Amino acid sequence: MADASERANRHALITGGGRGLGAAIVRAVAGAGFDVTFTYRSSAAEAATLVAELEAAFPGQTFAASALDLADKAAVDAFAATHGDAGPYAAFVHNSAETYDALAVMMDQDKAERLMQVNFFAFTKLAAALTRSMMRARAGRIVAIGSVTAIQANVGNAAYAASKAAVLGYVRTLAVESARTGVTANYVAPGFIDTAMLAPYADYRATMEKQIPLRRFARTEEVAATVAFLLSPLASYITGAVIPVDGGLSAALGIHR
Repeated sequence: MADASERANRHALITGGGRGLGAAIVRAVAGAGFDVTFTYRSSAAEAATLVAELEAAFPGQTFAASALDLADKAAVDAFAATHGDAGPYAAFVHNSAETYDALAVMMDQDKAERLMQVNFFAFTKLAAALTRSMMRARAGRIVAIGSVTAIQANVGNAAYAASKAAVLGYVRTLAVESARTGVTANYVAPGFIDTAMLAPYADYRATMEKQIPLRRFARTEEVAATVAFLLSPLASYITGAVIPVDGGLSAALGIHR
């Protein structure tokens, strides 16, 4: 177990860490030796349970959960100001996301704008605040959880795909602008993950899995392990990258013989 001095500047902020993929990321990052602060919107009981679990498993580290609704711009601004000044954080992982399905020509602007606030603008606000302190410290890691839909189109995902594509464009630009200071920024693009978010598609799961080259959905731990690697010293030369964790979905043509 590393002592406090060896773990200096080993604090990670993770959005949407209370359950599902976010909780898996929190566990993986904690297992990599980071102190972790994570946000949640409505899963207060699950967040508290996760903090207790981590405190028992990693007694030399510190963990905290903070309620934050990323759809609330004023709340995000306040959180960014507080945590940007509290830095430097060693790592920031944006996992929080909202979904909204509609055909492109039927997209409702109000719903799409809320989606963009959660998926994109909240990320850019937090990333800007934290990256500035990382640049001053000349070290830091930014990882955004994106989506394969930013790379390959899917019927009904116009708003969601647009928000994830916006995140990708921001991450790549941030990577180029911050690279000289030792800060890296990368984009993880999962496909279908075995979480509660996909519960509405349970009736179609078998059909969906047949279209994935590996013939199954991803486990949360597989995506989380990719994130943990990107935060590690061995990933110090990876920046501006798009890393699909999709079972080969983005590598395959959608038309099969």
